Amino acid sequence: MKVLNIGSMNLDHVYNVDHIVQPGETQATDGMNIFLGGKGMNQSIALAKAGADVYHGGMIGNDGQLFLDACKEYGVKSDYIRQIKGKTGHAIIQIDKSAQNCILLYGGANERLTEEYVDEVLAGFEEGDMLLLQNEVNMIPYIVDKAYEKGMQIALNPSPFNDRLKDVDMSKISLFLMNEVEGGQITGLTDPEEIIAKVVELYPNAKIVLTLGKDGAIYAEGNVRIQQPIFKVEAVDTTAAGDTFTGYFLAGLIEGMEIADILKMSAKASSIAVTREGAVPSIPYRAEVMDALK
Repeated sequence: MKVLNIGSMNLDHVYNVDHIVQPGETQATDGMNIFLGGKGMNQSIALAKAGADVYHGGMIGNDGQLFLDACKEYGVKSDYIRQIKGKTGHAIIQIDKSAQNCILLYGGANERLTEEYVDEVLAGFEEGDMLLLQNEVNMIPYIVDKAYEKGMQIALNPSPFNDRLKDVDMSKISLFLMNEVEGGQITGLTDPEEIIAKVVELYPNAKIVLTLGKDGAIYAEGNVRIQQPIFKVEAVDTTAAGDTFTGYFLAGLIEGMEIADILKMSAKASSIAVTREGAVPSIPYRAEVMDALK
């Protein structure tokens, strides 16, 4: 099975602040760094570091060479990344003293996908291969429809959740990976168990992973429910926590691991990631995660 992730690539401008800036407020920062990020790239690198064979697709601008270098460094196949004129996507991220974050996104090249490009990329994959998507690139409804026609398994992280996702035929999704905020936006509910039950009712053929921050994560498939608590650590930067979990979960699923073991591995990987600054640099390698679980 091959894994394709058509996803965002952002240059993350990260500012350390005392608290998230309020409307009308000016605040000096305690530090600033630029990291490689974007939910798409974060998840591809998490997949690769977890041991999966992953192809990344998407667009970068004239300033995006760093992403091609990172793919080479971390073992992500960059065959389907295209460099176009203009700016690569970027994010402005505030991280407060309790490690909570606030993110402002500029789509840039991430919003420049075309039907011709999508068709070209999907031509390299076949029935049974896995496609991973987030909502930081355009063309998501078209990508889902075309991948479904090919018989690919489609994993969706519906983040950020917005009206653009309303055009996606969610019945074609094989696996939902989302946090409780996104689950609430999809269902209109707030209680995790009710969110899970509603998503199962709406999409009975899909597997569901709902992450709950300090309350861990829940896996659901039909009547099956498997819960995973967090591993408590001193958090420094939570930016890549969910992306790390997603990459590790999919890697375990591809390998055919038991769901309970996948959840445990994914939670441990996330717990390591939040103790480090940045998105891509914070994601641990598989060997480190497995050693920490011993």
